[in-house]
Amino acid sequence: MRTIGAMVVAAGLVLAGPAGAEPRMVDRVAAVVNDDMIALSEVHERAAAELMMLEQEGLASTERRRAALKNALDDLIADRLLTAEEKALAIEVTDQEVEYAIDDVRKQNRMDPETFERALMAQGHSMSAYREKMRKDLAAMKLIGMKVRSKIKVSEEDIKAEYARMSRELETEFEVRARHIVIQVPKGADEKVEQQARERAADLTRRARGGEDFVELAKKHSEGSSREDGGDIGFFKRGDMVGAFEKVAFSLKPGEISDPVRTPFGFHVIQVVERRAGKVPPIEQVHDELQERLTRVQMQRQTEQYVEELRRQAVVDVKIADLK
Repeated sequence: MRTIGAMVVAAGLVLAGPAGAEPRMVDRVAAVVNDDMIALSEVHERAAAELMMLEQEGLASTERRRAALKNALDDLIADRLLTAEEKALAIEVTDQEVEYAIDDVRKQNRMDPETFERALMAQGHSMSAYREKMRKDLAAMKLIGMKVRSKIKVSEEDIKAEYARMSRELETEFEVRARHIVIQVPKGADEKVEQQARERAADLTRRARGGEDFVELAKKHSEGSSREDGGDIGFFKRGDMVGAFEKVAFSLKPGEISDPVRTPFGFHVIQVVERRAGKVPPIEQVHDELQERLTRVQMQRQTEQYVEELRRQAVVDVKIADLK
């Protein structure tokens, strides 16, 4: 939800270079929220992952790129509005709360502190920057909890209706269970690093297809959180994974091994283990999960309405016509 850090620059600001050199433009201002400026570079940083996926999937039309940048700018405007409200309400997040939250993320990804920090570095983030991002996210969650949570109402009828919808979907779709080996590519890596990662993934593909045990290859070479499990990421359905990964996984037969697949995380070598039709569990088994899902949906809807209310009350000036 948050970017790490913020660039604040003035429109048309010029840096003087050596005598006789051409002046250099620093950045453009994409929008001003009250008195807070959002740089165009922030917009591109926020949209980077989506733009990369569009490129990889051959969907990077001018209109789709513009939509991705506009969505990123809208997110940044929301960030600024929420931050201003957090300050106005003196919302604070303690160091202990930050560490608890980070520890929870580590446990969910089954990483020890050293592995977690290496994973952050591979994505171009430092631990201190991640702590600051977590602090900002927790402050936003506290604000949303104060302003929105009381409006969330999930009834038993809502849960039954969601169960009926889920049942119809599961009866007609397949799930796949897959393993993968991921070779990470740091954010902003140059072509040399990109090529080296691609070659490592291609070599692992050849070795797996040549008869080496995929599980052992994953344990020795994968840089993902599923490494200790031999790359096993369990069953998933369409919509659970990033597009490029999912497209290939659902095209493979059990036992088949993919060519390297590029995603925002790096290069993946995928092996499908099993395909199965979706099973409909009894409602008692998924009641709490459905309640949580519907709560998240309502929370998202109410949060969007709250942010729109803040935006109507603020002075928001989008400076770039294509992003309005």
